Amino acid sequence: MRPLKNIVIVGGGTAGWTAAAMLACHLSAEQCRIHVVESEEIGTVGVGESTLPPFVRLLQKLGIDEQDFVRSTQGCYKLGIRFVDWREQQHHYFHPFGAIGRRIGQHDFYQCWLKARQAGPVAPLMAFSPCAVMAEAGRFYQPTHSGAGPAGNASYALHMDAALTAAYLRRYAMAKGVQHTEGRVTSVQQGPGGIERIRLEDVTVIAADFFIDCTGFAALLISKTLGVGFKDWSEFLPCDRAVAVKTEAAPRLRPFTQATARKHGWNWRIPLRNSTGHGYVYSSRFCTDAQAKSTLLKSLDAPRISDPRFIPFTPGHREEMWKDNCLALGLSSGFIEPLESTSIHLIARGVEFFLRYFPDADCDPALIREYNRRMRADYEEIRDFIQLHYCATQRTDSDFWKHCRQLPIPDSLQQRIDLFKARGVLRDQLDPLFKASSWQAVFEGMGIRPRRPAPQTDGLGLATVHQALDETRAAVNSLINLQPSHEEYLQSLNTRTG
Repeated sequence: MRPLKNIVIVGGGTAGWTAAAMLACHLSAEQCRIHVVESEEIGTVGVGESTLPPFVRLLQKLGIDEQDFVRSTQGCYKLGIRFVDWREQQHHYFHPFGAIGRRIGQHDFYQCWLKARQAGPVAPLMAFSPCAVMAEAGRFYQPTHSGAGPAGNASYALHMDAALTAAYLRRYAMAKGVQHTEGRVTSVQQGPGGIERIRLEDVTVIAADFFIDCTGFAALLISKTLGVGFKDWSEFLPCDRAVAVKTEAAPRLRPFTQATARKHGWNWRIPLRNSTGHGYVYSSRFCTDAQAKSTLLKSLDAPRISDPRFIPFTPGHREEMWKDNCLALGLSSGFIEPLESTSIHLIARGVEFFLRYFPDADCDPALIREYNRRMRADYEEIRDFIQLHYCATQRTDSDFWKHCRQLPIPDSLQQRIDLFKARGVLRDQLDPLFKASSWQAVFEGMGIRPRRPAPQTDGLGLATVHQALDETRAAVNSLINLQPSHEEYLQSLNTRTG
């Protein structure tokens, strides 16, 4: 057995420095040397400014002070995603983080709400989501501090500046002993067990036992060197380009991401304290770059502070994300459009699984196979969840949306839809990213509802259900009405220490 002694991460940015920070937190410098090689000339895509709740938990695991991180990255808080015009024009819905309601006796809240809904008028599902109500009111507090109350299982994520995030994680990693070299890789040398060394433009040679490819869409190691192919999901996900720009910060910082459906795709709007990120994700089959740029610029609500930048992409993932002694993370591993803010999550998830199946220098094939199986499952879960936003649309106002209505649906998603329509039941999955409340929110938002509630609710009286719904809604509103605005909460961070 030959333990790994040297790991080289090729590429910085969010992917490279997240990997370095996580590895440095789990592996002592004496146990394994971590070395990041990056080139400032190449730069990064830097559009992953919106996260999911697991990112907050990652900060906690790393021992990073959340308030300091938010201050240092010009961050804001995020309670979910508001979808505008997706189901049909002039319609919107919210995907909140965390709980929706509380169990009524032994019964699932959603099934009880559905029972009441089918019997007559009832408040919308989102009226029972602390995050949705808080977002609508523009308020914020940390739901994890609410104990067992009506928001006890609610959650939140962050918006942050991608460049500042990479810089923060870089400082963290280097303080833990991670080495850093600035330079552009010009050649890669292989041996019997995979990659042996890289050569930089200044002829520096760096050898290692293991390499992590964080070179973005270039995929220098996993694709150009090791020849790993790409699983193209263009048939399931219609968009293949994005154009991004920043504007001055908005006076009101909304505690959510907004995704607005357009004629040939959708716009994102991500508030930060020093700017607002905007982007248009679209299909080149139905829209030219000039049209996309025009659509994006017309949607801006503040003066622009950067030039539009185009980002071509192919949705999908590497057929093997770990091959021999090389692991691909971030864009070199795969890309699914940022509709549900999953890019940074997949980076962290990739490192978590790598640590779970951490190899010795010989890289046992059994570990590699299991890693690739688990990561493929994560990608497929995200693919299905994102495609649901498209394939369930009722829009017919453009060729793009007509195309979305005809998309082939993966068997795994069709099974989810059929199961949910039957009884509101969700497929069991090992360690899923999107919990029941997320699927319920999007199904409801896109107009997909079960034919009837679960039979277990038949013996539950409607009066009991309505009383519980009224009490839950009142408790949520009472709690949230006491909370500060999102801006007030952010301002308070500047006066806090520790």
